[in-house]
Amino acid sequence: MNDAAVMERPAHLTTVIPDPDMNPVKVEARDVCVFYGAKQALFNVSIDIPERSVTAFIGPSGCGKSTFLRCINRMNDTIDGTRVTGRITLDGRDIYEPSLDVVELRARVGMVFQKPNPFPKSIYDNVAYGPRIHGLARGKAELDAVVEASLRKAGLWNEVKDRLDDPGTGLSGGQQQRLCIARAIAVNPEVILMDEPCSALDPIATARIEELIDELKANYCIIIVTHSMQQAARVSQRTAFFHLGNLVEVGPTQHVFTNPRDTRTHDYITGRFG
Repeated sequence: MNDAAVMERPAHLTTVIPDPDMNPVKVEARDVCVFYGAKQALFNVSIDIPERSVTAFIGPSGCGKSTFLRCINRMNDTIDGTRVTGRITLDGRDIYEPSLDVVELRARVGMVFQKPNPFPKSIYDNVAYGPRIHGLARGKAELDAVVEASLRKAGLWNEVKDRLDDPGTGLSGGQQQRLCIARAIAVNPEVILMDEPCSALDPIATARIEELIDELKANYCIIIVTHSMQQAARVSQRTAFFHLGNLVEVGPTQHVFTNPRDTRTHDYITGRFG
């Protein structure tokens, strides 16, 4: 790569690499700022996130990528003193408008956390929990069908179908994470947020989760935060690079990794800082 061709840009501006093949936009953010008390964690983040694809958020620790991820299902609302400004829309509707039902939003925007966190319930009840509280199944037969379909989509059904009454916490780490993915998709979400979903897993379990992400993107808008640039390159179609609370660059993954337009992106992916 020719270092001279990589351009420095002011910190508050984002380099957007055009992508004529990008799917229609599912989530749109404009000038999003996040404050934790007096401290500002995000600065004027604007990004379009397409449906039926994987968008990776990369950047060093503390750069704001997980903070922005949590804005998309309003998880930051649970942190005292947090304030979000700007606009985030899901299918064109502002998710921070006062009349919006946050419980409904979190059903539409599922979340998979860094550390697998199955409920202290059976495998079956872990997956059935969401459909039960949202009234998505009429009777035991429908609920059974939802649980099976969700476990199949998560690539876990054949491994657990004969022990659905066993505790979910008794599964291996990789199986627990796939159980959490099954739990997330059981309520028919449209967007799945994944906050470093493989960081606690071994390479074999990580490969299985990455295969699953590749399969799920046919039906879901997936956003993944990862510290692994290799993982971002493997699983995503678009990549966004965050640094010091700013969204620096966003575009097709291959372009961001092979021909970044911002010096900070270039320095990060070549290991000059991180």
